[in-house]
Amino acid sequence: MHLRHLHFRSSRGNAVDELGMTHLQASPLAAHMKRENGQALVEFALTILFVFLLFVGMLEMIFLMYAYNTLADAAKEGVRYAIVHGIGNTNCSGPGTTGPPAVACPDTTGANVKTVVTNFGGLSMQGISASNVTVDYNPNSANGAACNVPGCIVEVTVNKTYQPFFGLGWPSVTLYAKADGRIMN
Repeated sequence: MHLRHLHFRSSRGNAVDELGMTHLQASPLAAHMKRENGQALVEFALTILFVFLLFVGMLEMIFLMYAYNTLADAAKEGVRYAIVHGIGNTNCSGPGTTGPPAVACPDTTGANVKTVVTNFGGLSMQGISASNVTVDYNPNSANGAACNVPGCIVEVTVNKTYQPFFGLGWPSVTLYAKADGRIMN
């Protein structure tokens, strides 16, 4: 059996220096790694900024959809009030009638309907003012004249300017919701 001896030639000439690795030169890979020290931090910062803006944008869309749904539900609530408070109700809302029998409603402008809409908006944390609520007892001349007898159509329209919760330079948006129904009573 022959044993071969491996010999390494040292460029330094001193075995202690080679074993102690006191004179290591930087390899090309080590120099490349040194230039990329902050790359991971920069990539993380850009990624977390993108994820944060995406998250804030999703929250803003949820708030916007909540505001619209509240307006739509408030308009429906106003219509519900109007259709059951026709001339057959002692506390009717609307223009009343001149024909037999003549009925004069205490609320000819629909202020009670507006109050129901604003109260619903307030309970849902959406400030709806009465000036942003329109009650129409003759929408698009569907009834021939304003009326609140059974069978007449009533329409409630609500609008509100939505201000973005987080801001960030996003524009405000005016939301509109409309509901209508036939007076039942």
